[in-house]
Amino acid sequence: MRPVRTLAAALDEGALVLDGGLSNQLTAQGCDLSGELWSARLLADDPEQILAAHTAYVRAGARVLITAGYQATFEGFARRGIGPRRAAELLARSVELARAAAGTSPAEIWVAASVGPYGAMLADGSEYRGRYGLSTAELERFHRPRIEALAAAGPDVLALETVPDVDEAEALLRAAEGCGVPVWLSYSVAGGRTRAGQPLTAAFELVAGHEQVIAVGVNCCTPQDAERAVGLAAAVAGKPVVVYPNSGERWDPAAGAWRGPAAFDPGRAERWRRAGARLIGGCCRVGPGTIAELAASIGSQSPRGEAYGGSSGQAPGGSPGG
Repeated sequence: MRPVRTLAAALDEGALVLDGGLSNQLTAQGCDLSGELWSARLLADDPEQILAAHTAYVRAGARVLITAGYQATFEGFARRGIGPRRAAELLARSVELARAAAGTSPAEIWVAASVGPYGAMLADGSEYRGRYGLSTAELERFHRPRIEALAAAGPDVLALETVPDVDEAEALLRAAEGCGVPVWLSYSVAGGRTRAGQPLTAAFELVAGHEQVIAVGVNCCTPQDAERAVGLAAAVAGKPVVVYPNSGERWDPAAGAWRGPAAFDPGRAERWRRAGARLIGGCCRVGPGTIAELAASIGSQSPRGEAYGGSSGQAPGGSPGG
C-alpha cells in the first residue's frame, strides 16, 4: 500500500522494519549476479526477479523497501552501451518495482531509493575503503544526476547508503539539496570508525540540524559494530537512527565467497530500538526469514520520542553488496 504518512512522521511514532539484502535474495531465486552492474543488471534484463525479491520481503514483514539502485549509475550503464535516457528510465524502474511490491500489502510500505557510493560503480571493492582521490566537488558532480533521476521517480526517501567516508557523505548531501525528497545517511563502518578511518562522532555530526536528513546510522557492517554505533548516532545527531548490518559473515574477495559464522541476531533489535534505532533491517546475507524474525521481535511501533529525543529531522540541542 502507498503510505498515507511521510516516513518522518511514521518514525516519530515508532520503529519500522527494513528489508534485507537484495542480492542474496536474487541469488536464492537463481539469478546470476556476476558482472560490474551486480543486481542493477536485472533492471534491464529481468525486472520480474527484482519485483519477486521485493515481494518476498513484503511478505516477511518489511515496511521499508530499498530499491535495486545501489550500483545503478549513468556511468555503469554506459559501459554496457546503455545511453543516458534509457539509464534514467532504469533508475525510475527501480522505484516503480519497489512500489509495485509495496502494493501487494494492505500495510503502509515506504520506498527508499538506493544511492550507493562512488566505489560501487567501480566494482572493485573501493566502496569499503573510500578516499578515491576525488574532491568533494567531483563526487557531488558524480552523484547529482542519479539523485535527480531517482527523485523524479517519486520515492519516499533517498537511502544514501554504505558511505565509506565523511567527504563522500558531504558530497551526497550537497547533491541531494533541493531535490524535494528526504534522505537518510548510512555509513559503512569497521571497528568504531568509518571505512576510511574517520571517527564516527565526526561522521554523525555532519547531519545534526540538517532538516532534509530524517535518519542517520550504519549499514553493511558487522552486527557488533552496528550495535556500538546506534547509541552514538542518536546522541550526536539527535535524529532517528537507521541500522541494517550484514549477517556477520566475512566476504573473501580473493575467493569470491563468504567466510565464518552468521552473527545477526534479531533479538538484538529491541536493544537497538531502545538506543534510538527507528529503521531496523539487514544488509548482505540477511534474507526474508531473518527479516520475519526481526519483525516479530520488534513489533510495529515503539514509544514516541524515545532515545533520540526529538521529532524526525530536528536536532534537540565487485562488491558483495547491492
